[in-house]
Amino acid sequence: MENTAQPSPLRITPTVRALSSALRGKRDHVSDCGRANAVRLFPEPDKLWFKESSAKNLRNRDFLSPTTMLNTLFADGQVPPVIMSRVLSLRGCGVLPVAGGEVMGEGLRVRVDRAAAFRAVLMGGATEYLKPFSERQGCVVVNCPALHPKPNLPTPETLTLGQLRTVLLADHMGALLTRQGFSVSFCPKLPEDSDIITFLQTLGVDWPTAPASWTNEEREEKIQEVLENSVYRERDGGRGRRTSGGGGGGRKVEEGEDEGAVRVNLKRVFQEEGLLGYDPSLGTCTVQRDSVSHLAQLDLATTDCTVSMATALHVTSCQDEFRQQQIAMLWRATGATHTQRHLVCGPVKTPGCQLTAAQYLQLRRGQMKEASEMKYGDQVEGQTWDDIIRVMTSATVRFELLSTVHTSPVTLDVQREGGVSTKGPRGGVFVMYNCARLHTLFDSYERGVEKGLYPEIPEGSQLDFSTLKEEGEWLLLFNYLIPFSELLDQSGQALDCEGGGARVNIKTEQICKFLVSLSKDFSSYYNRVHVLGEPLPHLFNQMFCRLYLLRALRELYHSALETLNLPPIRQL
Repeated sequence: MENTAQPSPLRITPTVRALSSALRGKRDHVSDCGRANAVRLFPEPDKLWFKESSAKNLRNRDFLSPTTMLNTLFADGQVPPVIMSRVLSLRGCGVLPVAGGEVMGEGLRVRVDRAAAFRAVLMGGATEYLKPFSERQGCVVVNCPALHPKPNLPTPETLTLGQLRTVLLADHMGALLTRQGFSVSFCPKLPEDSDIITFLQTLGVDWPTAPASWTNEEREEKIQEVLENSVYRERDGGRGRRTSGGGGGGRKVEEGEDEGAVRVNLKRVFQEEGLLGYDPSLGTCTVQRDSVSHLAQLDLATTDCTVSMATALHVTSCQDEFRQQQIAMLWRATGATHTQRHLVCGPVKTPGCQLTAAQYLQLRRGQMKEASEMKYGDQVEGQTWDDIIRVMTSATVRFELLSTVHTSPVTLDVQREGGVSTKGPRGGVFVMYNCARLHTLFDSYERGVEKGLYPEIPEGSQLDFSTLKEEGEWLLLFNYLIPFSELLDQSGQALDCEGGGARVNIKTEQICKFLVSLSKDFSSYYNRVHVLGEPLPHLFNQMFCRLYLLRALRELYHSALETLNLPPIRQL
């Protein structure tokens, strides 16, 4: 009976592991007396090989085991014929097909069978490469402290740029985790039709809302009562105690001050429960009304979880980290046992100018409209262009605030004469422009089909993908299409890591950097290669293969932009 099972999608990590296994051989022969040398004889698998990415190196190799590794494994760095045969005949689930390899001055280099790889990835429309490699389970509450009332609800005029960064990062993380299969809820709920909700919607942030008349008072009262009866409550009335009630630094509580206030010993909470990574200066915290409101919102956000234990991801600025650690320990003092991780963002700096989030967005929108009018003239009017400018402004803001490692500061050029360019590799605008170029390409092809210049794209099984010989074509497949699913997996894996304390470090900048790098390489290829060639039958196969590649690339753009809640623009 014919086997109709679909082959596994090609992946980088399984390929590197298989190459490492082939190069290391069996370890059974390592005796006990030789275990001291085992580390020297058998380096870590992930260090034996590395994937090439530069256009220059990809001209002659795809994977390389450096000479230093070969000298560690083999006498005089000479790879035994049996090992070389094993490497060249590599097979396995998700392993890229090997076309050849040889030992050169830089090490053992391996080349992938590129025609076979193009065929394997593109024939199925590359759908398996546009989603996470593994499906995950669990509930995550993405909490954004910047949006909680303190005691008043934030507005676009009071929201700082650092706080805006945390909101956009929370939105991005929610989209990424949802894609991986997690059940995600956002905290807090905000009043519908409030100024802050309207502002967030302008940026494409779909934050959960509640009716303006809605209250969470019943839940707040229960939490207040729990804290009043908590085993961690300080019950002595002596003067001179240290408190960390609202600011961050401890201060002495004078006799008679805040009589009847509930004070919770946060240090006891994390010490007795063995929680790592919390600030040792956390002391006795006076429970404020806005803290209870915050806890009630967190409690509400976990009620919809399908599992008993959830992970709360607090996305906060470095200025608010201490305060959020207080909230986290207060929540723990109420009996909440959910895992809590803190994603802490560095500050946003604007040399020579101070702007609120509202002023910043207004500035970037004005610059985007001005740049569009300079390029397109009188065309820039009407609802269509309003929508385009809104999305492009959102893209500009998101890439400016999210392209930097989240723990590092972001420095913005907000001088009004600076402007926003619609050309050149400048973040969000550049990415959206190149995504639009793909839509324009396929619109042109469809018009050619309607005119009878080109036939419809045939099934992939009818095409010879060996005609994809341009180095830019392999670059797009090998550096972007194939690795993307593994890139999507990383945030969920980091969230699961045990130990390391309260903070979690996730490579939140990777999607933005991936899209900018992709756009540079695609732009270089597209400017060099004429995809829609002369309507001559002997040129059709190559044209169709390129259209298969670029169609997959268009879907890759859509998939990556979706994690940033940015809709693609069809034309610019």
